Amino acid sequence: MDIKDAQFVISNTNVKKCPEGNMPEYAFIGRSNVGKSSLINMLTNRKGLAMTSSMPGKTLLINHFIINNEWYLVDLPGYGYAQRGKKGREEIRKIIDSYIMTRGQMTALFVLIDSRHEPQKIDLDFMEWLGENGIPFCIVFTKLDKQSRTKWKENKEKYLGKLAEQWEEFPPIFETSSEDRIGRDEILGWIENVNKNI
Repeated sequence: MDIKDAQFVISNTNVKKCPEGNMPEYAFIGRSNVGKSSLINMLTNRKGLAMTSSMPGKTLLINHFIINNEWYLVDLPGYGYAQRGKKGREEIRKIIDSYIMTRGQMTALFVLIDSRHEPQKIDLDFMEWLGENGIPFCIVFTKLDKQSRTKWKENKEKYLGKLAEQWEEFPPIFETSSEDRIGRDEILGWIENVNKNI
């Protein structure tokens, strides 16, 4: 897929204020500091489209970007940022839940996983919740460039082992590095294919 145009449309905390119409939406979510903004900028070829920050937990809103005037890329708040406090985490959870559970235009959710870490309970629990609620999702391993190939493969095998305890069939899995532009063609090709079949 050739991305000719990517524009910011709207940010909000209320799913009812999301754009009207039936264009498909592909939402990106993950724990704070997983590399979400960098991945979005890499996919769209727009350096500052999504705001990157060294401070975790900056995305507090549902952010819509229109791509090629054909589909929306949605940047969702990161989950599980401990320093936000219980009340703050609860507010974020409500925003995430309301979008995922009620937004009919959401075609797939990309769940980002930091490839440098062994399986995290918070990620596994979140994916289990998605499965229980029949939410279509893909797994995107990020930051491949931040460790050796051996270490990354080890962590991936551990994740797949954990997932196999819950899942008979894995969702689509992508491996990415925003720095080295790995995985861009695969993700955009998958989106293009889904759009053709809608």
